[in-house]
Amino acid sequence: MAKTRKHNYKKKAGQAPGTAIYTGEKTSEKLFIEAFDYNETEFREKELSHISEAFDFKSSNSKTWINLNGLNHVKDIEKIGQHYGLHPLVLEDIVNISQRPKIDEYDDYLFIVLKMLYYDKDEKIISEQVSFILGKNYVLSFQESEGDVFDTVRDRIRQAKGRVRSMDSDYLLYILIDAVVDYYFNIIEILGDKIEDFETEIFNGQARDDVSQNIQNLKREILRVRRAIFPLREVINRIEKCDNGLISKNTLNYYRDIYDHLIQVTENIDIYREMIWSLMDMYMTTISNKMNEVMKVLTIMASIFIPLTFIAGIYGMNFDNIPELHYQYSYYILWVVMILLFIGMLFYFKRKKWL
Repeated sequence: MAKTRKHNYKKKAGQAPGTAIYTGEKTSEKLFIEAFDYNETEFREKELSHISEAFDFKSSNSKTWINLNGLNHVKDIEKIGQHYGLHPLVLEDIVNISQRPKIDEYDDYLFIVLKMLYYDKDEKIISEQVSFILGKNYVLSFQESEGDVFDTVRDRIRQAKGRVRSMDSDYLLYILIDAVVDYYFNIIEILGDKIEDFETEIFNGQARDDVSQNIQNLKREILRVRRAIFPLREVINRIEKCDNGLISKNTLNYYRDIYDHLIQVTENIDIYREMIWSLMDMYMTTISNKMNEVMKVLTIMASIFIPLTFIAGIYGMNFDNIPELHYQYSYYILWVVMILLFIGMLFYFKRKKWL
């Protein structure tokens, strides 16, 4: 039975450009908004009960990170977008979860989309779209649901670890993107372990019956990770060339470090893609070798019994004039000849190293 596929873009068909329509499936997700407002000496963390509470942070002299979970709450996202002066196309892209990682430059803010990847408890890759708005003294982030990779960033802000409290909002955006990229390494390591495990099983002849299906699933995982990570290199490259004043020269070195990490990740992905193809070839070769061994045994058995069958066929013919049939020891002689022929062929095959 064919699998039913869901096409999210059907929701947007026929709509005017700039129409914000949530294209995901988590329509019952609760709205959760958290705000981190800080400077070098002070820090304030607050869970916002209403979207209007996020409006006052725009005019604050401190740095602010507002994180919104729940893209299905389109009206609230439109309200915060209107207050922060976001373009309608930006709001449309925020709630469209099928976006390719990208960056758009506007006069007073940057809009960045990327994919956050992590494994769940069942070792299944979860891909979630995360959108960032970088303003002069704030960063807005939009996620589809609760659960992310930013706990280390929250701890650094709370405990004033590193430079985050003394740097501007462009550095805050850097550590958020860096947290996402760090989890890419975790994904790559687990994929590498899976490939090595499959390679060991196949090489040792311990492959299970479903190994080909598992390899195909692993191949799809790698392609999914590749589609999420590869475009991000272009995004970081564009950030380095951004000249609207939102990214300071002092922070550019940090973004270059992210670019270097992405190069390393993408190189590993390309290597693993080649290894997956080699893994499938190795598996098919193993199957072919096993089949050849079976055919070899059957061929040897047939070669041994062909002359014995020939002898039995001659003396099984219904002719009266077969002199050997009337000899007293013919039966025993025939057995001796057949046994010697059997042993002789085994010795010959052994000498030829066919056994």
